[in-house]
Amino acid sequence: MPPRGASLRRAQYQLERDIVCGYVRGGNDEWAFGPTFCFSGRIIVTLSGTGVDRLGELRSIAERVARSHGLEVFDLQFRREAIGWVLRVVIDRRPGSTGPSALVDETHGENVTVSDCAAVSVDLSAILDTEDVVFDHTYTLEVSSPGLDRPVRGLDDFIRFMGRRVKIVTSVAVDGQRFVSGRIARVEDQVIIVEDGRTTRRVPVNTVARARLEVEI
Repeated sequence: MPPRGASLRRAQYQLERDIVCGYVRGGNDEWAFGPTFCFSGRIIVTLSGTGVDRLGELRSIAERVARSHGLEVFDLQFRREAIGWVLRVVIDRRPGSTGPSALVDETHGENVTVSDCAAVSVDLSAILDTEDVVFDHTYTLEVSSPGLDRPVRGLDDFIRFMGRRVKIVTSVAVDGQRFVSGRIARVEDQVIIVEDGRTTRRVPVNTVARARLEVEI
């Protein structure tokens, strides 16, 4: 029977830190634009856990770590990629939070910094080493920000990013088309008002299939 307990669960432990700034491959194999910050570590573990329960447990731990730094978990994935198994945690600054590392400007708002990613990665790695979370794969821990062209999810995000340019793909046609691009002018009830300088379109939030901010330079 394999040994139990946090001190015996890992036969080996290896941590290789690597900070990457610029273009970073995202979870959907697309390239994220701009200062998306990554902090990676490689952890070797020996025992196995169960898929769905393990993912939920990982998210709970990651959210706890992120909250301690005034951040939140935007996305979490554990999947096999070309480089092997990757635990990818995407963190975001909580709306209205102003941590010591927050960068605030009128164009891009508060951004997650490389220091934020490094801090969360170190703390998360330490907790995974001591809590009763077990894996049967060698995997890479990657902590990053959503990027400047981040996805926009839900009504709260559209309210948060009012004034920013956005690209929206809808599930049904809006004014005869399913692609809307422009600036988020305002949000009225469940409708997003998008202006492109010539036309104004009203996009019901329940018709939004996916949306992403545009990078403004």
